[in-house]
Amino acid sequence: MSDITIYHNPACGTSRNVLALIRNSGEEPQVIEYLKTPPDRATLEQLIAAMGISVRDLLRQKGTPYEELGLGDAKWNDAQLIDFMLAQPLLINRPIVVSPLGTRLCRPSETVLDILPQPQRQAFAKEDGEAVVDAKGQRVAKP
Repeated sequence: MSDITIYHNPACGTSRNVLALIRNSGEEPQVIEYLKTPPDRATLEQLIAAMGISVRDLLRQKGTPYEELGLGDAKWNDAQLIDFMLAQPLLINRPIVVSPLGTRLCRPSETVLDILPQPQRQAFAKEDGEAVVDAKGQRVAKP
């Protein structure tokens, strides 16, 4: 088992791409399908702190009840926003990757390359065909 953990949603293309990039480095991460097994409050707070982001930065808006719950309103404090994420894990943005080199919300998917201990083993393209890693295992520069 690897020292890498991914909080994963298999229905999310970005999450699938990140998982594939981790595996392309030769690692088999611990995969936590967070919609089935959501993190508890302490874990979620630790992840947010380790990523160095605000609670609001972890809220997923697209495809969630974010708007109908009025979560964009400044009246909600961090503890309340975490309560919403715990009650409805779909509100947690993904994928989150924890590795020995750091913890990141990996959006876009190539962000994971910054925290993988091992280099990429072969070329990699996202599901949409966008090249991310070349045949030498190097990150492809964006135009």
